[in-house]
Amino acid sequence: MNWSSLLVLVCPLMMVVMMLGMKGAHGHGHGKKGSHGVSASDSGVRQELDELKAQNEQMKRELEALRGYQKAE
Repeated sequence: MNWSSLLVLVCPLMMVVMMLGMKGAHGHGHGKKGSHGVSASDSGVRQELDELKAQNEQMKRELEALRGYQKAE
């Protein structure tokens, strides 16, 4: 048996080993889960999104007030 045939046999076995190793690494150490199953980074993003939504609503009210003021003139 020569080296090229050995490589042909070893290559698929190494692929299987690497794929199993990658499968086992998923889902470990990607942030702590909160009480609702949301990671800590997701919680911060959600809080920022809520703040931006509140600012957006405030700006909409101010814009409507300015439009009403402009129509009154």
